[in-house]
Amino acid sequence: MKEKFINLFTDFGFKKAFGEEASKEHLISFLNTLLPEKHQIHELQFNQNERQGASALDRKAIFDLSCISSTGEHFIVELQKAKQNFFKDRSVFYSTFPIQQQAERGDWNFKLAAVYTIGILDFVFDEDESQGRHEVVHRVQLKNQHHQVFYDKLTFIYLTLPNFTKTEDELDTLQDKWFYVFRHLHELDEIPPRLRERVFLSLFEKARIARFQPEERDAYESSLKYYRDLKNVIDTARDEGREEGRLDEKCNLAIRMIRREMSDEDIAELTGLSIDAIAEIRANPAHFISDEPL
Repeated sequence: MKEKFINLFTDFGFKKAFGEEASKEHLISFLNTLLPEKHQIHELQFNQNERQGASALDRKAIFDLSCISSTGEHFIVELQKAKQNFFKDRSVFYSTFPIQQQAERGDWNFKLAAVYTIGILDFVFDEDESQGRHEVVHRVQLKNQHHQVFYDKLTFIYLTLPNFTKTEDELDTLQDKWFYVFRHLHELDEIPPRLRERVFLSLFEKARIARFQPEERDAYESSLKYYRDLKNVIDTARDEGREEGRLDEKCNLAIRMIRREMSDEDIAELTGLSIDAIAEIRANPAHFISDEPL
């Protein structure tokens, strides 16, 4: 392996950098660049919730975090490493969990703590791409017909990181530096001068592949291969300009995944096809190949 540091878009890399108790410093620093002043995180804890990340594909890429602000206010942050297929559906679906889990037994007045869903994307929105928009940070809230915020306790923040193009010399803010790390950590051979701050020095140390135990290295290499294969098949499908939701696209995508020896469960999760349909495709792939090239 040529890389010195992990790829943060892999499930392993994402969890190593942000999903462990020893990674809380990184997590708080990163999240506070995205949250409003009133909800700057002072303390946080990981919620252990079996319903969170209901599929095996998502389980390692969603963190449910109970947070306390510097003024003592409690709120929830759900951090997702968003998957490209049906990511809006996934994001909305998983955001309902931290809302429902606030329900109290017995009499309850339904007052909810604020919930932030933050999605880390290594792709851009189709609508932004077609309209030539290049924003990195997208904030979404429920609004009424007058474009006024209807409910301010549910906020979606999506980061389309391929749109972040600043060079090392252009990194002015802490947020810039975090976005740069997401984009380029796995490409670096050493720590850039502008990232020689305590929180980043800690991150680089945890992300250094050479310090991994053999089983960690094996797990990372497996995660990296899975990420590259998955990104390749989905990007190829997008490049060929197929319309999302068409059956022939789903079948062709499933065939690519079968060729890469992905499990039926993961293929079903990513394509929306049933396990039975995938079994039929495995048995007779030629029958499902459309006229478009694979």
